[in-house]
Amino acid sequence: MDDGFDRSKSFTRRAFVVGAVQGGILAVLGGRLAWLQLVEGQKYKTLADKNRINVKMTTPSRGEIVDRFGVPLAVNTQNFRVMVIPEQSEDLEGALKTLSKHIELDEKQLKKVLEQSKKIASFVPLEVRDDLSWEDVSTVEVNLPDLPGMSINVGEIRTYPLAEATAHIVGYVGAVSRKDLEKDEAPVLKLPDFQIGKTGLESAFEKEIRGKEGTSHMEVNVRGREVRELNANESLTGKRLTLSIDAETQRFVQNRLGQERSASAVIMDAHSGAIYAMGSFPSFDPNLFVKGIDVDRYQELANDPSFPFNNKAISGQYPPGSTFKMITGLAALETKLATPSTTVYCSGSYEYGKDTFHCWKRSGHKYVTLEKALMKSCDTYFYKLSTEIGIDRLAETARRFGLGDDFDFDLSAARKGNVPDKDWKMARIGEPWRPGETIVASIGQGYILCTPLQLGVMTARLVNGGKAVKPWMVGYVGNKKVHEIEWPSMNLNKNHLRVIKRGMDKVVNHEDGTAYASLIEEKKWRFGGKTGTAQVKRISKRERMLGIRAGDDEWKYKHHALFVGYAPVDNPRYIASVVVEHGESGSGTAAPLARDLLRFVQERDPAKSDIKVSDA
Repeated sequence: MDDGFDRSKSFTRRAFVVGAVQGGILAVLGGRLAWLQLVEGQKYKTLADKNRINVKMTTPSRGEIVDRFGVPLAVNTQNFRVMVIPEQSEDLEGALKTLSKHIELDEKQLKKVLEQSKKIASFVPLEVRDDLSWEDVSTVEVNLPDLPGMSINVGEIRTYPLAEATAHIVGYVGAVSRKDLEKDEAPVLKLPDFQIGKTGLESAFEKEIRGKEGTSHMEVNVRGREVRELNANESLTGKRLTLSIDAETQRFVQNRLGQERSASAVIMDAHSGAIYAMGSFPSFDPNLFVKGIDVDRYQELANDPSFPFNNKAISGQYPPGSTFKMITGLAALETKLATPSTTVYCSGSYEYGKDTFHCWKRSGHKYVTLEKALMKSCDTYFYKLSTEIGIDRLAETARRFGLGDDFDFDLSAARKGNVPDKDWKMARIGEPWRPGETIVASIGQGYILCTPLQLGVMTARLVNGGKAVKPWMVGYVGNKKVHEIEWPSMNLNKNHLRVIKRGMDKVVNHEDGTAYASLIEEKKWRFGGKTGTAQVKRISKRERMLGIRAGDDEWKYKHHALFVGYAPVDNPRYIASVVVEHGESGSGTAAPLARDLLRFVQERDPAKSDIKVSDA
C-alpha cells in the first residue's frame, strides 16, 4: 500500500517537473515568437522583401545646352540598339551570325557579346549593337522571327550638332572612370550606361545638368529573374544651360579661324561681358568621344603640334606685344607722368645706359604724342614712358584691366597668364628686377603673358567708359539667372580713356594707322583697335642688320600676330580679340581676321535680343 503511494507520489512529481520544463520551453518559444513578430517583425519583413524585391536605378536624361536663341549645342538623341537575352536563344552564336547578314556586325562585336554572355546571368539582356539607322531597325524588326532572343531597345546618346565649332566650349561626355568615382560617390555613376562630363561646360556644370536618377522596384524569383514591376519613381531630367553664345556667330568665327594654321578669337559684349563667340582652331569633333574614340585617331589629334585639344582662347598664354601699349600709355596718364600732349622723339631706337632698344621702324617715327604713338605703334614712345612709370605701377594698371586674372570664368581651363613685378621676379627667379626689363615689358614682351580672353576684357574696359566688366558664358541654369551684367566703375579719368580710344580709332581709320589696310569702307561698320606682333624668338643684332625676321625658316619660331578691336567706332558694343599663332604680322594677319569677325557680328547684332530662356 505504502509502496504504491510512494510510486504515485514520485510519478506526480516527475510529471510536474516535466510539465514545468515543457511549459517553460513553450513560454520561451512563445515569448521569442512574440518578440520576432511584434518587435522585430518589420526588420525581417524588410530582409524578406530584399530577397523578393530588386531596386533598380534608372538613368536620368542630361539637360540640354543651347545658345542664346535656343539653338541646341548639346542634346540627347534616340539611340536604337539591338539587345539579346542569351537564355532565349538556343544557339547564341548562330543567332548573332544570322543578325550579321542583315546589319553590319563585325567579328569584334560578336566576340564581345559571346564573352559577356559567359560572365553574367543568362536572363540579363546584352547590347549587341547600337546607333542603328531607321533602315537597320526596320530590317531587324522584320527578321525577328529568325532572331530568337533579340529585340530593339531605345536609349539616348549625347550629340553635339555644331561638332568642331563648339567642342572647346561645350566639351563632351564619356564613360565614368575610376578617377571620377573617387571624386564623386553618387550612386548613379555606377550605372553601366551612365556618362559623365569630361571637358568644357559638360564637366564644369556636371551636377546641374546630370539630373536625378529614378528607381524601379522589381519583384524577382529565387534565381533573381525579374517577374514584374511593383512601382517606379521616374528620373528627373537635368537642368538646361542657356548660354550667351550666338551659334551663327560661333560657326562663322570657327570657319574664319580655319583659314589659319593655328588661331583663336573671342567676341564679347563691351558692356555686359557676355561672350558671343569663342573660337579655337584647330578643333576636334566631340561626337567621337561619346562612345570612345579610335586609338589611332586620338593619337593623331594628341600629336598635332597645333594642339587641337587646347582651348587657346582661354588657356593659350602669349606675350601681348603692342596690344599692351594702351596699358603703358594709360598708366602714364593716370599717374600724371605724362599728358595727352607729351611728345617724344623717335629716332628708331632708344638708348638706356649701355643698352639700345630698337623701334620696329628703323628710320623712326620722329615726334609723336600718345595718340600718334598708338596709331603708328611707335615703340620708342613707350620705352621712354616706362622708365618713369616703373614695373610695379605698370603691373598694377595691367591687373586693373584684367590681365593676370581668370575671372572665375565658367570654363575651368581658363588660365591667368602672368603680370610680372619686382616681387614676382625675386620669388620666382631669385634675382632683382632690372630697368631694361621694364622697357621690354612696356611693349608687351618679356615675362608678360596674356590669354585672348584677358585681352578682350582689357579692351572692353578701355572703351566702355571704364566699367570693370567680367566675361561670362552661362546665362541661365534652368530658369535661374547666373550672372549679373551691371559692373562697377573703375574710377578712371574719362579724358584719358578718350585719348586711348582715339588712338585705337586711328590705328584702323587713319591712313597712317598700322591696320589701315583693314579699313571697312561703310562708316556704320567701322571699327577701332590695336595691332600687335609678339616675338617668339629673340631677334639677334645680325638678323636686325640684315633685315631677317626671326623664324623665317621654321613655323614654330615665327612671331605671333595679335589684334584687339571694338565696334562700332562711335558707340562700342562688340569686342574682338584675335591671336594667330606664328602669324608673323598683327597688321597683315590678325587685323583682317578681326575685321571679318567684327563686320559679321555687327550685321548679326546678337546684343539687340535678350537671352531666350525656357525651363527644360
